[in-house]
Amino acid sequence: MNWIILIIAGLFETGFATCLGKAQETTGRESYFWWSGFVIALFVSMFLMYKAISLGNNPIPIGTAYAVWTGIGAVGGVLAGIFIFNEPATFWRMFFVFTLIASVIGLKVVSS
Repeated sequence: MNWIILIIAGLFETGFATCLGKAQETTGRESYFWWSGFVIALFVSMFLMYKAISLGNNPIPIGTAYAVWTGIGAVGGVLAGIFIFNEPATFWRMFFVFTLIASVIGLKVVSS
């Protein structure tokens, strides 16, 4: 269960990074919407990460949790950049995104 909570926390990290990017692109009322989304996603992400490292009989070690959380956020941030902000999807960029994904999976596999 803690791993599912941590994955959701990582997705919310992607959400707050995306909201931050959109808040910088917009003005006025729309900007306030994105800033609100940023604050809410940031709070939810941090709260869920806290739960993942402290919940139940099998908490995830903080080093592993932080690496997985940032890895999910980094991959999500790159994908959001490509699909939402029209950033380039070069071979090497995608190669290293897949390396990050493999590292996150590897941490899950070797964690007790």
